[in-house]
Amino acid sequence: MGILKNEYKSFLDDIEKNIKNKDDLEYVKKRFASFLDVVLDQMDYVMDYKSEEIAKLESTQNQLTSQMNQMQQVISNIEKDIYLEDGFDFEIVCPYCNYEFIIDVDENKTEVECPECGNIIELDWSGDVDEGEQQGGCAGNCHGCKGCSDEEDDM
Repeated sequence: MGILKNEYKSFLDDIEKNIKNKDDLEYVKKRFASFLDVVLDQMDYVMDYKSEEIAKLESTQNQLTSQMNQMQQVISNIEKDIYLEDGFDFEIVCPYCNYEFIIDVDENKTEVECPECGNIIELDWSGDVDEGEQQGGCAGNCHGCKGCSDEEDDM
């Protein structure tokens, strides 16, 4: 605003030097002052409007930041659920008695005893179904299993 004040003073000095008639000079000063009041009022209006808009943007930004923090917490919890440091659980269905139980994944373990019927269940961590079929390993007794063939039964 310092520049505006300097220009205003320079304008008044210039018109006082160049307008010799005192009535004309007073008229120009009054008219210019009223014009300047309108300009300054409009500037105030624009500044107020922009301040309100900035406040709205800050409020929206705060809300978005809060929502992002909540989402990050959810993602962190999902990450913890998926990538537990103490190992994974593995669900087993006993092929002898259909009892379902959970064991910790341990790829060094090759067999587990069913806690219900006491039968020994061989574990194959390779996930290679074809290899088990070649050795006669799959009998189609897994819970919800229709055998290891790719063909579905027609009913």
